[in-house]
Amino acid sequence: MQILFIADPLDQFKIYKDTTFSMMREAARRGHRIFACEPHEMAWQNAAVDARIREIRLTGDSNAWYDVVETRVSALTEFDAVLMRKDPPFDMEYVNATWLLEVAERAGARVFNKPSAIRDHSEKMAIAEFAQFVTPTLVTRDADRLRAFHAEHGDVIYKPLDGMGGTGVFRIGPDGRNLGSVIEMLGEYGASSVMAQRFIPEIVLGDKRILVIGGQVVPHSLARIPQGNEVRGNLAAGGVGEARELSARDRQIAETLAPILLARGLLLVGLDVIGDCLTEVNVTSPTCFQEITDQTGFDVPKMFVDALERAVQGDARSAG
Repeated sequence: MQILFIADPLDQFKIYKDTTFSMMREAARRGHRIFACEPHEMAWQNAAVDARIREIRLTGDSNAWYDVVETRVSALTEFDAVLMRKDPPFDMEYVNATWLLEVAERAGARVFNKPSAIRDHSEKMAIAEFAQFVTPTLVTRDADRLRAFHAEHGDVIYKPLDGMGGTGVFRIGPDGRNLGSVIEMLGEYGASSVMAQRFIPEIVLGDKRILVIGGQVVPHSLARIPQGNEVRGNLAAGGVGEARELSARDRQIAETLAPILLARGLLLVGLDVIGDCLTEVNVTSPTCFQEITDQTGFDVPKMFVDALERAVQGDARSAG
């Protein structure tokens, strides 16, 4: 296959842990050709979406890990698979990219994850559909309701709806110290919605990332454990990743969501679970492939490329 990865700049990849790199490496191992571009290199002109793409060859050198074979402008329909792997923020430019990808999709491009599904599943708000698995939660712009939620639950996490990597996450304890400041800052004095969740004490055991690939659940999670006095387990915030077998509750949550999300065109999803509670549904660029593979021996990139090949073959049969 010819596979196009739409991602952040290649020179910024930390290949020892980067999930997109692990996908590329497994695909190249099978003989697939690898191409890359950034979202800003896409354009719609003359009724087609194209991009300035680079075909790359993986070198095996950890310092200079790729060579550029060729640079050209190509229609997205020329590729067997287009993988949207751009990291958040999920801002207006990200939305614009999904619209361009949707135009390409209508012309026959095979895009994973499906652009409309990425756009329709807010990584924070998507949990509302699965409230049976969620800790008490409030989403609002109303400062009085955010205060009342704290009065009711006493120990509360406040966070923005568009953050990533633990950015903007605050814990307000029973004394309510800094509650007003946090609500004002996150809510921008009523201009932005804020998510409030009752604090889940099991965060000390880790914020578990559970991967769902092609509707199947990876049997190990990566528990991201907060360090020191930190309340955030995100690896970007200094958390330490520890691979674990799924608990019965982890599996219940993942197996409930898996067929629903796959049917919507989400080939790869990262579920975040703290204790027994679902906290996020990550659909933009889920990670943790390499950490789980390195610690358990379970080959997550292989499982992903297997699922990608099946999805492309299935689309080809449907088109035929």
